[in-house]
Parts: sequence; structure tokens; C-alpha cells
Amino acid sequence: MAATAILLRHGRRAHAHGAPLSRALSATAGDTQPDVLSVSDATRRIRREHDPDRAVSILQAIDSASISAASTRHALSLAARRLSRSRRFADADALLSSHLPASTTEPHLAAILCSYASANLPEKALDAFRSTAPSLPTPISPLPFNALLSAFLRCRRHARVPVLFSELSKELSITPNATSYGILVKAYCMTRDDVKAKQALDQMREQGISPTTSIYTTLIDSMYKQKKTEEAEHLWREMVEGGCKPDVATYNVKAMKYGLHGKPEEVLEVMREMEAAGVKPDTITYNFLMTSYCRNGKLEDAKVLYHSLAEKGCSANAATYKHMLAALCAHGDFDAGLGIAKESLKRHKVPDFKTMKGLVQGLAKGGRVAEAKKIIVEVKQRFPENLLSGWKKLEKELGLETLDSDSRDTQSKGTSGETVAESKSVAADA
Repeated sequence: MAATAILLRHGRRAHAHGAPLSRALSATAGDTQPDVLSVSDATRRIRREHDPDRAVSILQAIDSASISAASTRHALSLAARRLSRSRRFADADALLSSHLPASTTEPHLAAILCSYASANLPEKALDAFRSTAPSLPTPISPLPFNALLSAFLRCRRHARVPVLFSELSKELSITPNATSYGILVKAYCMTRDDVKAKQALDQMREQGISPTTSIYTTLIDSMYKQKKTEEAEHLWREMVEGGCKPDVATYNVKAMKYGLHGKPEEVLEVMREMEAAGVKPDTITYNFLMTSYCRNGKLEDAKVLYHSLAEKGCSANAATYKHMLAALCAHGDFDAGLGIAKESLKRHKVPDFKTMKGLVQGLAKGGRVAEAKKIIVEVKQRFPENLLSGWKKLEKELGLETLDSDSRDTQSKGTSGETVAESKSVAADA
């Protein structure tokens, strides 16, 4: 309960729902949460709970006997993310800092450093790493080192990664491994520094570390995004000749190139290559094929593919809903768009505000006001109060009446879900 105590000291101010943190925690703990939760049950509840105070309360109810680095990472990350998205960075820092005294092992420290990334507090992660590292057994392995570098990468502080890679490895006598170099290469690629990215490959080889498929995928992805097709193909050959077998992520990078800039036939050719190599296309692959269909005016083909995902052993993800909905609305097919929006709501993978706004505007302008209102109500239930300004403005612009508080309170008793998928596409994270 140490984290709760710290939050009570730092967070006594009105939150999005008008109640101070201490009152929310006591009310939640007393009225809606059991005394003890398993890690899996707590993680599931936090994933569907967007009130940050309630999320923290659920976290504190985890059975201490079931706590481990791997099991608590997701629950802790989710709770910290809920606080940071409500702009309560001090509370998020207090929550994570309260777990540091127990981080006497590298896996525990690595889990907390990953949680700092979820809270978008990379510099605090660095402070935590420096303060905790002296208490770790020596020599320190690359595990917490990699978690720290990943935190800066995830928070888009790409330029900081090479500096920390060099400074900390020397300062703490850490020997980087293939994962460390993979993060370094990714950072260089994100800053479009191809020369240094390739130099990192040479540095790996000098250290006796062979480049992995994942690292090659990162480089190939960067080349394709910069429209350097020849260099991407050269790297592909180098990867294969070096004994690295392309995996689904590597093929998806190529599918992305043709999905965004080519024709459906080219994406289908990539899929045939995958199957010939014994690699099964996944949802990401089919997403790029659907994108290509939409970009090339073959909307009906995209709809057929969307409805056949289950037959292919796949299921739609957040990107599927987002891009299909955007394409349908752009072509004025609001009936099909409404069906996809309802499915995304049902599966707790609601597209972003801009995408949903296009649907609501289309429905309202087409005289389907009741359906537009219903979408707004259901979506607003999945956002914290402080993130509803855009929806309120849209309601006013379209002349849609906001439901009174009693109606909303009644409806909000239903199960809420995630507004946006926590994961990004393979092409983005490769």
C-alpha cells in the first residue's frame, strides 16, 4: 500500500470527475473492488478502467503472493498510463517510484522502467535506473539497460538513445547484446541516420554479435519508408545470405511498401512469397492488402476481405477498424462504416477521434441524427472526462443535444473498454 500512501500525499486535488484522489480510492476500495485480486484479474480490470484513481486502487488490490516482475509489468504500466493520460505526471511518478525499493533484481527494475515509458516519463526512468543500479549484483546484465533504452525509444526521444548507449555502457561496465544494438539501430533509423545505423551493424560484428532478423527488418523498413527500394532489397539479400530467415514482421514491411504505394497485386505477390517460405500472413498483412484495395478504388474487395478475416484465422485489430472506417466514410458508405464502428465498440478497439468524427458527421448530415447520437454516447463512455472536449465541441457544431447526467450515469454502468489498442503495427515497431 506504499504507492497509495504516496499518491494520497501528492494527489489531493480534484480529478476529472470532481473527487479528490483520496476519496476516490477509499470509495473504490470499499464499494467496488475485492480485498485481494490476482494479477491477471487486476490487469483485466485496469485495462477496462479509464478512471485513473480506480485503476490505482485495483493495482493496490493485487495479491502480494502472486507478484512477480513479468506478471505485474502490464498492470503497473496500465495504471501509470491512466494517470499520465490525465496529465497527472507527478502522481504517475509517485506510483512508480514507490515500487523501486522492492526492485532488487534486474527483472523487477526492467519492469518498472518499462512502466515509466508507458507513463511517458523517460527522464524519470533514467533517474530510477541510476539510483537503483548500484544495488544490483555486478556485473549488470543488459536487461535493465535495454529496458531503459526502450523507454526513451518508446517516448520518441530517439536522439537520446545513442548518447545513453555509449555513456551508461562505459559508466556501469555493461556489455550490450543484440537487443541493445537493435534498439540503437532503431533510434538511428528514426532520426534517418542511415550511415550510423549501418555502422552499428559493423560495431556488432566487431563485438562478435551477429545481426538478427529483427535488426535487418528495422533497416529494411527505414529504407522502404525513405523510398530507397534498391538499398532495402540489398539489405534483404544480405540478411538471407547471412543466415537470417525473414519472419512475418519482415514480410509485413514489404507488404506495407506495396500496400501504401503500390497495387493490390503486388501485396498479393508478397503474400505468395510468405506462404512459399512457410510464413503465414497475419492481420497486419491483410490490413495492408485492405489498404491497397481502398487506395486503388476497390472498396468492395476490401469489404469482402474484412469479413473473411475469421476464415483466414485472423481477427481485426485497432488498425483494421481505423483504416477501414476512414476509407468507407471517405467514399460515403456510412452504412458499412456504422457496422464497423459497432464492431470496434463491441471489441473495445475504438478508432481515434478523427476517424470516428468522420462517421458521426456523415451520419448527422445524412439525417441519421439518432444513430450519430448513439455513437457519441457509447464512445464518450470510453474516454476519461478530461479528454471529452473534442466530442463536446463536435456535438455543438452538429447541433446534437448532450444527454443529461442522469442518463449518462445510467448508461455508464455497462462494461467499458479500451478506446485505442495499446499496441502499434509491426511496421511501426519493427
